[in-house]
Amino acid sequence: MVYKLFGIKIGMTQIFDKSGNAVPVTLLRLEPAVITQIKPSFKGGPTYVQVGYGNLASEFLRNSTTGHMAKYQLSPKKYFAEFIIEREDPRIHIGGLIKPDWLKDEEYVTISGISSGKGFTGLQKRHKFTRGPMTHGSKNHRASGSIGMSATPGRVLPNKKMAGQLGNKVVTQERLKIVFLNLKNNTLVIKGSTPGKRGTLITVSPTK
Repeated sequence: MVYKLFGIKIGMTQIFDKSGNAVPVTLLRLEPAVITQIKPSFKGGPTYVQVGYGNLASEFLRNSTTGHMAKYQLSPKKYFAEFIIEREDPRIHIGGLIKPDWLKDEEYVTISGISSGKGFTGLQKRHKFTRGPMTHGSKNHRASGSIGMSATPGRVLPNKKMAGQLGNKVVTQERLKIVFLNLKNNTLVIKGSTPGKRGTLITVSPTK
């Protein structure tokens, strides 16, 4: 079953394996997720499970969300996520907790989070374009150059690679190896990097 947990990115460090090689790892502090809603299957479709994380005052939520949480006598949550279950599980019920120890038998996980925003960037940084010549009288160093044609069709084609916002998007990384899971302080150590900076909210789910 593929479920989702919430975690906070603590940062990156390195550990040494048995051969003495340095392995870059990311530390995540996992938090239990509360099951806030179960949407039953419709006409043989999948069953969706909604989970919430992070307490928040009801005055900062929409009335629909506040009423939904009050219906099941749950405290208002700040973040929500959904996942699909293929068959019934006795651990899945409204008000139940998805705890970090559910990952103790898993080897790989899928990570999703918002990448670090880098602001408005140019073509060289955003799309890895090469720059123009820096000498011999050239005045085209980092400019975009021509972006279209003069006659037919006489417009800029869609999806043209141009300067713009870089980062600050949802990034999903699949099949990241679990180095170890510390259930005493709910810390998950993953091989490699994860999106975002320190303090970024991350969703963690086992890889199928």
